[in-house]
Amino acid sequence: MARQQFRRRLLQWYRRYGRDLPWRQTTDPYHILVSEVMLQQTQVDRVLPKYHEWLQKYPTLEALAKAPDADVAETWRPLGYNIRPRRLHAIARESVATYGGTLPSDEQTLLSFKGIGAYTAGAVLSFAFGRRAAILDTNVARVLFRVFVGRGHPKAHAMRRHLWALSRAVLPRRHVFDFNQALMDFGATMCVARKPRCLICPMRRDCAAYPFNPDNERPAV
Repeated sequence: MARQQFRRRLLQWYRRYGRDLPWRQTTDPYHILVSEVMLQQTQVDRVLPKYHEWLQKYPTLEALAKAPDADVAETWRPLGYNIRPRRLHAIARESVATYGGTLPSDEQTLLSFKGIGAYTAGAVLSFAFGRRAAILDTNVARVLFRVFVGRGHPKAHAMRRHLWALSRAVLPRRHVFDFNQALMDFGATMCVARKPRCLICPMRRDCAAYPFNPDNERPAV
């Protein structure tokens, strides 16, 4: 599928079906970081109440940096994967100590924080700072693999590098916020891991994976 066609179809789909989520109503880098860390391996419906509770208690990096460890751990429950609040806490303390209580707006500095990887850095850069930064989480990787590749081993290291390159290649010069959010939503609600909604998918006729589906209802990958 041509990149321009993919962008157009994806943005049209998102403007009609994209989810209304609170972290899409802000460009505060800290608030976006909180949402991205909470959403790691956790469903949106579990994150929503905790996101509001967390930001009510710790509205800024400074507030989080000052909080006792035990309070932070307790506030995080019951989201699980408890290394995540410890990393958020450490990022807040480092931000206050080194960067005046703000998150840096360049990729290399963001990546220097323990707990911020390539995906999270791209999310913060594109959603908070309006930068043209690619993202690749599980949902995005699945969409790009199915639409543009179709066959092979999606989790292989070489394929992962290829999917990162694809994510950068399809990224538009404008509407980056909407485009990256659309990629995530499309993978979360349309091109899902099991029983994807191929029959109503706007990418179906040009999807690389679709022809290999024996019953033309879902990709074989």
